[in-house]
Amino acid sequence: MQPVSLIAIYALFFAFSTFLVLPFGVRTADEAGVPRVPGQAESAPAEFRPWRTVRRITIVASVLFGLFLLNYRYGWVTAETLDVFGGMKPVE
Repeated sequence: MQPVSLIAIYALFFAFSTFLVLPFGVRTADEAGVPRVPGQAESAPAEFRPWRTVRRITIVASVLFGLFLLNYRYGWVTAETLDVFGGMKPVE
């Protein structure tokens, strides 16, 4: 696989992991016991730590990307494995 392809696929895993990681560990001001700033939405996080979030996203993306590479190398799950209805038979 080309290095540019690997970078692009990792970027996709990173973007996907963002949506997996962001909902976890977020507490609102009411849950954290801190006063809200005037105009702050009730659902806004009490304190946002971007570097902690980036570190978590990087870890999740790296693990998923590693599993992808291992699957690419060893072929654990192929298109034929996921073919439930038999519509992906190879052309003879």
